[in-house]
Amino acid sequence: MDHRIMRTRTLLALTSSGLLWGTTVPLSKVALADWGPAWLTVARFTLAALPLAWIGRRHLRRALTPGVAGWGVAGYGVVIVLQNAGIERTSVSHAALLIGAMPVLVALLTVGLGRGRVGPVAWLGFAVALGGIAVISVDGVGAASLAGDALVLVSLLFAAAFMVAQPRLLAGRDPVAVTAVQLAAAALGTLPVAVAVDGVPTAAPGAAPMAAMVGLAVGGTLVPFTLFAWAQARISPEVAGAFLNLEPLVGVVLGVAAFGDPLGVPQVVGGAAILAGIGLNAVPLGGRRTGPAAAGPAVTNPAAGSTAGSTAGPRELTGAGVG
Repeated sequence: MDHRIMRTRTLLALTSSGLLWGTTVPLSKVALADWGPAWLTVARFTLAALPLAWIGRRHLRRALTPGVAGWGVAGYGVVIVLQNAGIERTSVSHAALLIGAMPVLVALLTVGLGRGRVGPVAWLGFAVALGGIAVISVDGVGAASLAGDALVLVSLLFAAAFMVAQPRLLAGRDPVAVTAVQLAAAALGTLPVAVAVDGVPTAAPGAAPMAAMVGLAVGGTLVPFTLFAWAQARISPEVAGAFLNLEPLVGVVLGVAAFGDPLGVPQVVGGAAILAGIGLNAVPLGGRRTGPAAAGPAVTNPAAGSTAGSTAGPRELTGAGVG
């Protein structure tokens, strides 16, 4: 196939992934009208795990280990339950912008654990992005609240730990099979929490919340995961990771347009700071380029279901992922 055609298809796949992942916070907000935070997690991951398990069925046995399943419960189940509880209490725009800072938190944790290194430009990016988070979180106007923002931030800390641990879990295993096991484990592990905290459902969700849940499972998990994984094998990780920056932008636009979230100075300044920080960290450091993502395992972002390329061992980090 012509190189230009393949590159165009790859970029379209990456763009589609970023746009679809940007809908996860708005869709969660709609679904939470009738779903409890834990029940929404159970339903979403059950629906997403089944087709992934079929696709990766030949590799499930190798992926089915206590470590993989345990991190699935913590990295997907705990993360999304906390995130759903936060989204229920804050605005779509706030949640989307905070989740957009995930690459910076992952890079900071990786450096703190001695698994990577960064230069002064990256540290500047960390500071700018974290400053943006602070500006957004302390501004509780409209539907936003400090409690909701705090729950989202706590979920991101769990998600960052998961992303740092994920490369070792993926080493020598099929990423689709690993994701299927982790999503299934997250659904099973969250089930007792759903019964205890949300209670046993007494009525079926309405049409809009049900459609939003299906959209989260299919459009927010299955489709973008498949498109991004396909594109990763054809382009360098730092380029692929840059498309993850579409997520907060889409979330903010939908929050303002569809949910009436206020767009004031704190949101603009904080959002611009987060995006600027991500941009500073997206610049490859050290002058060493990374090859296609096939050179290393995929790292799944539980906060939105996204994936970024990674290679093992100490390395320079970019805000678009650990790679």
